[in-house]
Amino acid sequence: MDGIVLGNRYELLEKIGEGGMSEVFKARCNKLNRFVAVKILKKEFCNNPDIVEKFKGEATAIATLSDNNIVNILDVGTQDDINYIVMEYVKGKTLKDIIKQVGKMNYETAISVAIQIAKALDCAHRNKIIHRDVKPQNILVTEDGVMKVTDFGIAKSPTTETITNTSTIMGSAHYLSPEQAKGTFIDCRTDLYSLGVVLYEMVTGTLPFQADTAVTIALKHLQEDVVPPKNLNSKIPESLNQLILKSMEKEPIKRYQTAKEMISDLQRIKDDPNVQIDKEDNDHTIIMSAVTQQIPKNDEKINRPYEDDDDDDDYYYEDEDEKEGGINKKRIMKVGIGVALALLLVVIGVAAFKIFSSGTSSNKEVQVPNIVGMKEDDAKKELDKLNLVLVEGGTDISDQPEGTILQMKPDSGTMVKEKSEIRVIVSKGGKKTLMPDLVGYDVDKGNTILSAFGLKIGDKTEDFSDDVPKGQIISQKPTKDTEVTSGDKVSVVVSKGPEVKLTKVPSVKGLTADDAKSKLEGANLKVVPSTKETQNQSENGIVLDQSIDPNSRVEQGTSVTITVGNYVQKQAPPAVNAPGTTQNGTTPGTTNSGPGSSTPGSGTSNTQTPSGNDKTNNQNNTSPGKNTSPNR
Repeated sequence: MDGIVLGNRYELLEKIGEGGMSEVFKARCNKLNRFVAVKILKKEFCNNPDIVEKFKGEATAIATLSDNNIVNILDVGTQDDINYIVMEYVKGKTLKDIIKQVGKMNYETAISVAIQIAKALDCAHRNKIIHRDVKPQNILVTEDGVMKVTDFGIAKSPTTETITNTSTIMGSAHYLSPEQAKGTFIDCRTDLYSLGVVLYEMVTGTLPFQADTAVTIALKHLQEDVVPPKNLNSKIPESLNQLILKSMEKEPIKRYQTAKEMISDLQRIKDDPNVQIDKEDNDHTIIMSAVTQQIPKNDEKINRPYEDDDDDDDYYYEDEDEKEGGINKKRIMKVGIGVALALLLVVIGVAAFKIFSSGTSSNKEVQVPNIVGMKEDDAKKELDKLNLVLVEGGTDISDQPEGTILQMKPDSGTMVKEKSEIRVIVSKGGKKTLMPDLVGYDVDKGNTILSAFGLKIGDKTEDFSDDVPKGQIISQKPTKDTEVTSGDKVSVVVSKGPEVKLTKVPSVKGLTADDAKSKLEGANLKVVPSTKETQNQSENGIVLDQSIDPNSRVEQGTSVTITVGNYVQKQAPPAVNAPGTTQNGTTPGTTNSGPGSSTPGSGTSNTQTPSGNDKTNNQNNTSPGKNTSPNR
């Protein structure tokens, strides 16, 4: 239904809840530009005119209620086949969510919650509206801790018939009153029974009756006695234990008769946990009519608040031998005498109890010392000195160390009798959470992450790591996903980067290149080879020098350059000539041209004749250096 606009103003945004008969959507009121909650009756009920009429009619009645602890009804309407109610939008959780989250609540918190719920019910009851489905799921808790009772979807107003009295039982089985389970009349005391169940669940963390089926649970409400909540949580005061048991009595007449009565006792317990709460107020002064009034016949009923026109199993009937229209005076007399004797016995019993109590208890009063801030053991010793009894009334999350006294009742300075109970709330440390993962983050980022969980870095050590860069967290204690408490300190190990390891440089001069390389690499050093020519054949392939002196200590992985000899054969020196001759053995200044050559500058040209006449040629030869020029 997202995107639908109802009544030309309520734009549905998202579904935020669902019940047995309706769905709830978050919506925007385009007229007032605010968020609202829109409850829409499920389509399978839209064809039932009785349910549709009840849906609209009771919403209209609830809209008249004005109480800070009731979710306000803003509008009611129908569009096409959609029947809807517009309500105040409450941002927060349900009480059920909180109970699941924290388990047992400390009794003071539970009392404060119950008082707010009871005030909402009191407002509804004064307007003749019975909720009939009081349960934690129908109680919203705002971000400011205010309780908002909602979902009066099966509420009963004075102008409607009670669906409970048909063959269908409406309500949630775990919180159902016995009269709802039986299908008989209901009134304001029905809601107070359900509130008692809610209070039971808050202080024990569990429900009073559980079974596999709703029918079995309903039968337990009818037939079984509830286990006293104090048996499951010894930290709650006896006064609160009695209040819960009284509100969950099977017979409505034995319960609180109005929400105001219940609020009054809750407030008394909040102020003084040692207050006495009577399960039945039979010792109260009462004004009653003479017992001689006529007992109703089978078709007559006793007038009760908000009573339906249905049969009541608790009605009184006349004796079988009573004549029609007559009065069984004998029975009336017996009833009157019985009631009088019962009242007398109760009054005597109460008086005797008070006398016995005053005679056996100490009348000495002492001043309650201030034990807030002390450790529980120290506080107990302090109270023992004054003959006072320390009773732990619960625990609470706190930045104080675990076991520290946070609150006390009565307050310090109050005068109380010896052996009085001093109830305290003890710190259980910070809020529990799961440890986040810090590995791979630097310390500043790690502190930022921890601050969101109320944690911080405590001990910090450093270690080398080949895998984690310098400055980042290698490990943490507690480890990831371990349950921790806010305020705890976390130990971390921070990387210093790869460890710097030193090694001794070996001497490799005179070794072959291969042996030198093997020796240097064995010392975790890198080898950089270079060559140098040598005419000494014995130095060929031998290390002549190294870049780092032997026995020096350097970081592993350092490069060492080795100089390796490379033999080159020595060249022969050039030939030396005799004086006055050339390298070829000729006299300087002449040119030898072989046979037929001539002396330069002679002016003659000797050529070899074709005939090869050696004799002629030899005759024409001149002596070296002899000038036969014709100019002579």
